[in-house]
Amino acid sequence: KEPEAPVLYEDSPDKLSTPDGRAANLKISSWNVDGLRAWVKKNGLDWVREEDPDIICLQETKCSEKALPADITDMPEYPHKYWAASDEKEGYSGVAMLCKTKPISVTFGIGKEEHDKEGRVITAEFPSYFLVTAYVPNAGRGLVRLDYRKGWDVDFRAYLTELDQRKPLILCGDLNVAHQELDLKNPKTNRKSPGFTPEERQGFSALLAAGFVDSFRHLYPERPGAFTFWTYMMNSRSKNVGWRLDYYVLSQALLQNLCDSKIRSKVMGSDHCPITLHMTL
Repeated sequence: KEPEAPVLYEDSPDKLSTPDGRAANLKISSWNVDGLRAWVKKNGLDWVREEDPDIICLQETKCSEKALPADITDMPEYPHKYWAASDEKEGYSGVAMLCKTKPISVTFGIGKEEHDKEGRVITAEFPSYFLVTAYVPNAGRGLVRLDYRKGWDVDFRAYLTELDQRKPLILCGDLNVAHQELDLKNPKTNRKSPGFTPEERQGFSALLAAGFVDSFRHLYPERPGAFTFWTYMMNSRSKNVGWRLDYYVLSQALLQNLCDSKIRSKVMGSDHCPITLHMTL
């Protein structure tokens, strides 16, 4: 039997206006870099300069602030840089946010010590919205952290809901869940895999039910092959055997401001690809 040709994903041209014709004026990019120092050596910053977002959010930086490479700490394009790293484990977790314009305020974590010691969340307040970048904990091999993850989902949802009552928000990052069967190549064989358990999928459904929207699926409800992560094993990326784990989740109130939600699947440098959001705000 001939092997099936892989279903590759083509990112359609960027839509740079809202459905009612207002021009996009905010561009945010997000990327799980799977180790910031290695990513810098693989020229990840060249892509950032080429894409030129107003804000770039990074996850899984695996780097303490004192170990950050000068190539990124010195970037003049982004004068306002914020870093969160794991308190206890060097080379684990970590997120970053680099902004062209200064936020009103920036906070780290979600106010719960059991979660915040791992350096997983940065929140920036801007005049008309909050931006939250997150690296959601993985349920782990053998689902050893599934119970912890279920608790995280409840606490993180409460945190986002509270923010949303003050000002609408954009959540971006590696949320470590493929929500629908469409969001991974092999749903049938992965029902007990971290990122596709019923509990994790239900956690994401509960977030959406609390007044939030998965921007990509809102715009492209049936689009297949749209993945953001591929294991390094078995040539998964060239065959597009992947998972969609990286998201822009918006408050309902911001849907009218959404122009496009992009997956830059051809960009190399990590086991995840970057994603970009265009908004009118």
